[in-house]
Amino acid sequence: MKKQFLSLVLAAGLLASGPAQAGEKLTLLLDWFVNPDHAPLVTAQTKGFFEAEGLDVEIIEPADPAMPPKLVAAGQGDIAVSYQPTLHAQIDEELPLKWIGTLVETPLNSLIVLKDGPIQELKDLKGKSIGFSVSGFEDAMLGQMLLSVGLTIDDVELVNVNFALSGSLLAGQVDAVIGGYRNFELTQLEIEGKPGKAFFPEENGVPIFDELIYVVNKDKTDDPRFAKFLAAVEAATIYLSNHPEEAWNAFIEAYPNLNDELNRRAWFDTLPRFAKRPAALDAGRYQRFAEFMAEAGLISKVVPVESYTAEIR
Repeated sequence: MKKQFLSLVLAAGLLASGPAQAGEKLTLLLDWFVNPDHAPLVTAQTKGFFEAEGLDVEIIEPADPAMPPKLVAAGQGDIAVSYQPTLHAQIDEELPLKWIGTLVETPLNSLIVLKDGPIQELKDLKGKSIGFSVSGFEDAMLGQMLLSVGLTIDDVELVNVNFALSGSLLAGQVDAVIGGYRNFELTQLEIEGKPGKAFFPEENGVPIFDELIYVVNKDKTDDPRFAKFLAAVEAATIYLSNHPEEAWNAFIEAYPNLNDELNRRAWFDTLPRFAKRPAALDAGRYQRFAEFMAEAGLISKVVPVESYTAEIR
């Protein structure tokens, strides 16, 4: 695995070092393995929208999901798919990154319980156990959600379930999980015959944020390929909205291992959440969320939004 990852890094570095011309390669480092969250990107690839913009985009799945923004910051890759909370944290760490666009414009993250279980309202979490995968932002998000109903983190028991969110809930190891995606874990529970209920952070005290975004090295925002990339993604997203079934068929032809009920349902559940104008920036949203992260102690200070975003024309 390490050798494979190093070869991808070297390949990305070589591809990123060439001159920025229409028709040359552009490397796109994903946040995770290909899945329906990446539908606009795969549609742009399979339906020729990248090609129409003169781009040959190489989509790379990460061996280590934490690495893509760091590789782009180091100049070893062109664009990385990342998360808005991660961007704020990495800007605080002074990584040379900038936002150039949005992929998924609403949170997917949620707190999930079993629908027929004892937790029907957030206040019912008092004294209950909550499973989590990654500490930090999820803790802060949970803390704010609990605060909205007069509770604190001290009122619940946190249990590290690694990435077995659905499994731990189904097995009764925990009463709830934080960090489950409403378009995946929620569907997975229903498929297993144990429907879930989701509490959404943006409806319970947490400022709304973009789930998935595009970041680049801050010194390369004038690369003309980025405008073409965003134009292709926008066209692909509109096509996807108008022709979801055709786009799905092209998706599973490219990735036949994803042709199952969970991914098909996730595909259609995620459609309303894709940014129809990926290059459009909501500066107020970023300012409010940065202030939330600072108040939660996740970043040391709030910096001007324009210092870590670039509007690509």
